[in-house]
Amino acid sequence: MIKRRTLIKSAAAAALGAPALSSLAQQTVTLKFHTFMAPMSNVWLNMHKAWMAKVEKESGGRIKFEGYPAMQLGGTPVQLYDQAKDGVVDIIWTLPGNTAGRFPRVEVFELPFMMNNAEATSKAFWEYVQTMAPDEFKDTQVLALHVHGPGMFHTKDRQVKTAADLKGLKVRGPTRQITKMLGYLGATPVGMPLPGIPDALSKGTIDGAVIPWEVVPSVKVQELTKFHSEFDPAGGALYTTTFVMAMNKAKYNSLPPDLKKIIDNNSGLETSAWLGKVQQTGDIAGRQSAVDRKNTIYTIPSADAQEFRRKAALVEVEWMEDMNKRGFDGRKLLDTARALIAKHGKAAPAAARAAPKKP
Repeated sequence: MIKRRTLIKSAAAAALGAPALSSLAQQTVTLKFHTFMAPMSNVWLNMHKAWMAKVEKESGGRIKFEGYPAMQLGGTPVQLYDQAKDGVVDIIWTLPGNTAGRFPRVEVFELPFMMNNAEATSKAFWEYVQTMAPDEFKDTQVLALHVHGPGMFHTKDRQVKTAADLKGLKVRGPTRQITKMLGYLGATPVGMPLPGIPDALSKGTIDGAVIPWEVVPSVKVQELTKFHSEFDPAGGALYTTTFVMAMNKAKYNSLPPDLKKIIDNNSGLETSAWLGKVQQTGDIAGRQSAVDRKNTIYTIPSADAQEFRRKAALVEVEWMEDMNKRGFDGRKLLDTARALIAKHGKAAPAAARAAPKKP
């Protein structure tokens, strides 16, 4: 009799427990995604929203997102990484370079004339961090690492054709390595996050900015400047900027295994490459916005790019010395990054390396 009662109790307990287990398996999670990009920008519409939609679809709607562009949840772009680290938000997208010197080993990708195209360089960036700097972003769950297309000059009153043309110009730079580069090229560098550009151009705080074509419309640079100076791809890209998409570690670890797998499937090398490719594809429309306003676009030929290379080379030397002082092998880090960019660049589609057509 006692045995029968025990069996009945056990069966009842199992029956009561079943819904709880079923509910766990079907758990729905809402994630807050925060960034500084404008709600009508290429990055927000074609990269962030597209990524979120893909994750939602593959999870059968069990992962949902609340998207907050333009720092709608408060704080400044500089604070984004810590918002993910501290669990203020769940996922962020930002520039590691917003916090100068905090992620020193990844700055190698921001050194002058490093990149070839964004898709290949983003693959190199992901592989480099896994192999050479796995602890650089240890406070978060890194989902993707990528770069934008070739950065270039956009100026209000003076066309930049040679390095000498930068003398006396106050030019905005996004990160410490790029602002250093601007100084060595003869400009007066002014560091500031992207959203500060329109106001600074309007007030004359800066005379120009370096950004890729893709981001031009989102900060109205085609309206606030008249001159644009890009580099012939044969001579290399002036610079690129690194980006990280990262998730709060505790939130990631709290996901049921099947939802964690969905996030994993939309992270890593291929996702990084896709983000880089989509961002550089946005260069076409960004460039067209300047063409439509009849702004002057000048392509700096490969031969003239050599002067920029020569002057900017000091940034590379200083970065290696800084790495050595921090206990890293600066030369090895630089050589590894270059080798990875070359490796992935060989596999990049020819269209990604093609020069844009002149208007």
